[in-house]
Amino acid sequence: MIRMKVREIAEQKGISRTRLSRIADVNYKTINSIYADPSRSVQYHILVKLAKALEVDVADLTEEIPEDL
Repeated sequence: MIRMKVREIAEQKGISRTRLSRIADVNYKTINSIYADPSRSVQYHILVKLAKALEVDVADLTEEIPEDL
């Protein structure tokens, strides 16, 4: 399973959801849903916008979590 690390990175950088939404040009509801469910599917172009806004690589926004068998 892939988990989004957007919340952690934004908090480390002191960027609020509202500010992230503005600088990434991503709908606030989308940001909220990523925060609420970090394992949700996110379109690649959204990841690119978030990575640019947070000044990280797209790969830094995700981590692989082993699924329990």
